[in-house]
Amino acid sequence: MKADEATLSRLMIKAQAGDRKSYAVLLSECNKWLTRYFSGRIAPGLVDDLVQEVLMAVHRKRASYDPARPFLPWLAAIARYRWIDYLRSHYRDHTEELFDDSAIEKSGDEAVMARISLERLFGSLSPAQVVAIERVKIEGQSIRDVASATGQSESAVKVHIHRGLKKLSTLVEKAD
Repeated sequence: MKADEATLSRLMIKAQAGDRKSYAVLLSECNKWLTRYFSGRIAPGLVDDLVQEVLMAVHRKRASYDPARPFLPWLAAIARYRWIDYLRSHYRDHTEELFDDSAIEKSGDEAVMARISLERLFGSLSPAQVVAIERVKIEGQSIRDVASATGQSESAVKVHIHRGLKKLSTLVEKAD
């Protein structure tokens, strides 16, 4: 059985009312859906762990589900956030040893040239766009942190990034 949106919503509403049987069926259907969702996104051996993490989050957050809204987008949002958290933790902890023969001798020159090119491109942007792009896209800071540091709203920072990257893209395309 492949449950549809309406069925999953009904099961969740019954589960919120305390129906254990509906909750068990809901979790089983969510398990199937999540397995399909993650199978193309992460290594096959890690799918089950991530599915279980999402099911635990669904269990903890089941009271926050609004029956007036669709169930699958709610589930997909939880799955997406858990997937992003997984990727962040995996790649933050993932280190690789560099050997002497794997280093490129001229890498310092290339980095300097890339930075000079970037500075030239940044010259065509507003200072707010440059700060937002540098801090979020280059340094990896969160939008929330940049917004509080610059005294702007989070949406203003997002707009600066979007418009700045769009302008940079146009400049690069014209240069080709």
